[in-house]
Amino acid sequence: MFTGLVRAIGRLERAPAGLRVRMGERGPTSVAGPAWGPADLALGDSVAVDGVCLTVAECLADGFRADVSEETLARTVLAERAGSGAWVNLEPALRLADRLGGHLVSGHVDGLGEVCRISRQPASWQLELAWCDPAYGRYICEKASVAVDGISLTVAGCAGDGGSFWIAVIPHTWAGTTLSQRRPGERVNLEADLLAKYTERLLAASGSAGLDQHWLRQQGY
Repeated sequence: MFTGLVRAIGRLERAPAGLRVRMGERGPTSVAGPAWGPADLALGDSVAVDGVCLTVAECLADGFRADVSEETLARTVLAERAGSGAWVNLEPALRLADRLGGHLVSGHVDGLGEVCRISRQPASWQLELAWCDPAYGRYICEKASVAVDGISLTVAGCAGDGGSFWIAVIPHTWAGTTLSQRRPGERVNLEADLLAKYTERLLAASGSAGLDQHWLRQQGY
């Protein structure tokens, strides 16, 4: 489990077996966060790489190597970013004693999104995105949480079906993540809010669980 708060930036590369992440490079970020790097990794650790939960299969002096399944490569942008040596966002797994500063992120990407437009605002950047599969728009609403390339962000507004939406990115996040490297037309990893998905599942099973709109109204919702 993760929070969507990026702790480091690294380079993603292809390896003979899986993918390799080189850590400890500053990359596009200018915001110094808590120290976290290769020395903090152990074999078997979970690390979110651009929002994708990967397992450390080998610890290296400058990073780590992870095995990646065909399913993961097919559902994310990791393959294309590894081919170009792109910068990626990194976050270690959440500990039970840690603060939950972002939102609950599983590291299981739901689908891909496309960057539609990036515009500079007086005190922030506005990033407009669209799901490649519009069906996932049902999980998006104003002020909902969404993970974009592993970054916990808040939906500032959306189209009626949620298929497209926009977020306001503050300077700290813009400088401390890879968002400043994204361009219109590029694809990103998207993970919808876990609570929305669990709620949908429970409502779909309301015949056996008794959780439906009538029950919610009785409880004052």
